[in-house]
Amino acid sequence: MADLSTLWEVGLPLAGAGGLGYAKVRAPRVFWSLVGLPVTQVRFAMSYRSTMDVCGLTVQPSRFRAFLVRSVARRSDVQPVPPKIRRVRGTSTGMRVTLRLPAGLEPADVMAASERLRHAWGVHSVNVIETKPGFVELRMTGYDVLRRVKMPRRRPSGQLTVPVALREDGTAFVRDYLKVPHALTLGANQSGKSMYQRNLIAGLARLDVALVGIDCKRGVEQRGYAPRLSALAVTPEEAAGLLDALVEEMEARFDLLSEHGAADVWALPEKVRPVPVVVLVDEVAELFLVAGKKDEERRDRMVMQMIRLGQMARAAGIFLEVCGQRFGSDLGKGATTLRAQLTGRVVHRVNDKQTADMGLGDIAPDAVVAVTTIPPDRPGVAVAGDSSGGWSRIRTPELSAAKAAEICAEYAHLTPALRRLSAYRPVQLIAGKPVPPMPLFKPLPATD
Repeated sequence: MADLSTLWEVGLPLAGAGGLGYAKVRAPRVFWSLVGLPVTQVRFAMSYRSTMDVCGLTVQPSRFRAFLVRSVARRSDVQPVPPKIRRVRGTSTGMRVTLRLPAGLEPADVMAASERLRHAWGVHSVNVIETKPGFVELRMTGYDVLRRVKMPRRRPSGQLTVPVALREDGTAFVRDYLKVPHALTLGANQSGKSMYQRNLIAGLARLDVALVGIDCKRGVEQRGYAPRLSALAVTPEEAAGLLDALVEEMEARFDLLSEHGAADVWALPEKVRPVPVVVLVDEVAELFLVAGKKDEERRDRMVMQMIRLGQMARAAGIFLEVCGQRFGSDLGKGATTLRAQLTGRVVHRVNDKQTADMGLGDIAPDAVVAVTTIPPDRPGVAVAGDSSGGWSRIRTPELSAAKAAEICAEYAHLTPALRRLSAYRPVQLIAGKPVPPMPLFKPLPATD
């Protein structure tokens, strides 16, 4: 009996320690919720004031406050004032703290100290977000959420929003076409660029939109999505004609807007509102490269049409998703002008710093260094930036080409037939017979 008692007393703690060690590796969310979060909360509460003081995030109190301390509390020493804690909330991946900044501090001061705060509180990362004037939120992650991507269960609300990847703060990276109409995605071979596209297309396939593909690699990437594509071009010659048709569609929509006195398609009555169109361009460099002088005229026209779409198509409900390995002035005239219209930027691992500069140098210079440090053994990791100068690391979940094609086939009934693009509608075969295009999809509901 004594042996059993000893075995129980020794074996139970060992089993518990082994279980926690296993959870730390295989189930980090469970380990964080059981162990990491309570420990971090205690460490944060006990060291908050001293940490803020050491990191230079305190200010001298006002004269009135100093007077009260000396007269009421009868203390000769007056402590510096740190940001006031408004809210502390634990999450399944980390902890969020809302701070009220005292006069004299700005969000940039807290952002500059984020690395020191990370080490002081023993968390994986600290991201600082300005929620409103005078308030910031510290988004701490307790472990590397990008090592094994698990998307949040709660899907973002919005008419043209697609959760594509996971941010390093545990939130979803969302592609919102009403906020960022056009985007550029760059990355070297085997960097996860195709995985990003698959997740994007799989999300778009579920929405009430028309998808148009341009894949000049003979359609090797996008041909599997044909059931959900309203148009597809697989050669530069076809791409030139399809871009002309898209511009014609855009101009027709502008005529419709003029007739109704509307600023964009969302202001149109529901019964006449055309379906949104997302144009997916794979390996954009193929549209710029020419073999001889006879192809230069076609190249110049394609570039001009893409620039026109980038400049004006948002109001007509047409959006661009441009993808490639490199994209800059070295491709030829018009490349830099087109890039300026692509406000959304996602850059995966690249082979040289110049490519990172092409993608992020003009909107978020600080993010260029982060791109060059992406390891080659972590495909799917990228840096996402926007025109406001903000950026974050993201990683897309694994999704096979077969699964993406299966999703496109499942939602093929949502594919609208656009009359001006009908010549480029991919032919689908069932039992050896072509399937006719679907009728035009019903109008979309109005947005708020």
